[in-house]
Amino acid sequence: MVERARHVPVLLDRVLDLLAPALADRDALFVDCTLGLGGHSEAVLRAHPRVRLIGLDRDPQAIELSRRRLAPFGDRVTFVQTTYDGIAEAVGGARVDGILMDLGVSSLQLDAQERGFAYAKDAPLDMRMSAGTGPTAADVLNTYSADDLARILRDYGEERFARKIASAVVRERAREPFTTSGRLVELLYAVVPAATRRTGGHPAKRTFQALRIEVNEELESLRRALPAALSVLAVGGRIVVESYQSLEDRMVKRAFAALAASRTPQDLPVELPGHGPELRLVTRGAEQATEREVEENPRSAPVRLRAAERIREAT
Repeated sequence: MVERARHVPVLLDRVLDLLAPALADRDALFVDCTLGLGGHSEAVLRAHPRVRLIGLDRDPQAIELSRRRLAPFGDRVTFVQTTYDGIAEAVGGARVDGILMDLGVSSLQLDAQERGFAYAKDAPLDMRMSAGTGPTAADVLNTYSADDLARILRDYGEERFARKIASAVVRERAREPFTTSGRLVELLYAVVPAATRRTGGHPAKRTFQALRIEVNEELESLRRALPAALSVLAVGGRIVVESYQSLEDRMVKRAFAALAASRTPQDLPVELPGHGPELRLVTRGAEQATEREVEENPRSAPVRLRAAERIREAT
């Protein structure tokens, strides 16, 4: 089956090592907030026979494929079709011992040509993680104003030429609406200067990232998901987040740092009750894939991994 052959979970060994202290040798609850094809979850369930899994994903196709993959684990697994900011509702008031968020677009979505996530293939400009639900990337390109297009390219794609690209899109869509990724890539090759293309990677990379984030409201979902996940994490529980672009990683860093710091005023000699840190940072900064892993799994190249452990009940 294609899914097993092509799906290589990013930083799998490191994720298992980081979660192990919270899951080993106990009846623990683990939530995979971005189930995808189930690679990380399968490894966790094999490593910890007493762990129960709640797997979340917004993509019904991912849920179906994971259901087949994880069938051998029977009633240890519960599937919930939802975005990761629905974690509190999904666990129904339970305290969670381990949480994984593997952010960004999944292998399933990247490899499905008809979904339009990959700029290397000419395909319909869809980019919806929940297939068939909500506006597509083509809708964004064909209806947003030049100002709004420039804003999402600048804010979500960190694109230096956001204004030039937005103006070119508006000009070209008046001639003919955008429907496929190939035509957008051609426009980007024409607009992004050759010197930048030589040093800054593929000219479509940042634009496609921005469109995908806009279509799926990824940053808004993450902004809601982080406090929701941390609120259900049990004392001694651990959360691991893998981000693939700087905007996501910055949000994770700030969310962890806010709860890892004391709220006692600095000029007081003792910690005020209930004001101490709630989290302990388990990783020093953001960890990256090794050269060997990037060689074996090129999709791990941009990953930034952070992990934290709850040391005090949430206030």
